[in-house]
Amino acid sequence: MKQKHAQNMAQELKPSSNVWKFGNDIDTDAIIPGKYLTINKPEELARHAFEGVRPEFSPGVKEGDIIVAGFNFGCGSSREHAPLALKGAKVKCIIAKSFARIFFRNAINIGLPLLECPDTDKIEEGDHIEVDFVSGIINNATKNQAYNATPLPDFVRGIVDAGGLIGYARKMVQ
Repeated sequence: MKQKHAQNMAQELKPSSNVWKFGNDIDTDAIIPGKYLTINKPEELARHAFEGVRPEFSPGVKEGDIIVAGFNFGCGSSREHAPLALKGAKVKCIIAKSFARIFFRNAINIGLPLLECPDTDKIEEGDHIEVDFVSGIINNATKNQAYNATPLPDFVRGIVDAGGLIGYARKMVQ
């Protein structure tokens, strides 16, 4: 009985992440306005993330928060600035129904994990969720629900775990 109570306590103490909810077709210009493309430092870009569409995002986002969106997140240009801004904001991951392919690749290349999940409409702004990147299971602590996302393949997760493609390549040559 004590062991079961200890396991329940451990589950309750697991940190969950706060959700920032976005809709469909969030383009890279909404993520980071074009006037900031001369900046290359993720932390500086983060100060301007979603500035034109969600001005409360940059000052309110906390390390480990999660972005949840609908279809076609990251459409628009092929610039790496958009995922860099979100990585600089210390976003834990982005969960969406689908991603623009170039945004997906750019995010993985810099070590920002993404998950595709058909149930993002069931997750609301401010919900607290936990993500298991290996299984793809998303637990919504706020609603006591679980959703299935497509987990990243092992080699892609290896790139993310290494902090991006450069870190992964360095590990491979050691």
